[in-house]
Amino acid sequence: MFNLGTPEIVVIGIVLLILFGGKKLPELARGMGSSLKEFRKAAGENA
Repeated sequence: MFNLGTPEIVVIGIVLLILFGGKKLPELARGMGSSLKEFRKAAGENA
């Protein structure tokens, strides 16, 4: 989808770590994961 290589992913991870801190990242990732799961579920029902 977005041609992201390893260096780009590492830079994005470092920026997220700086912005949100180590304690908030797992909570943020869980929220994004459940949102993506709900989106896929809703998209599958409409197809």
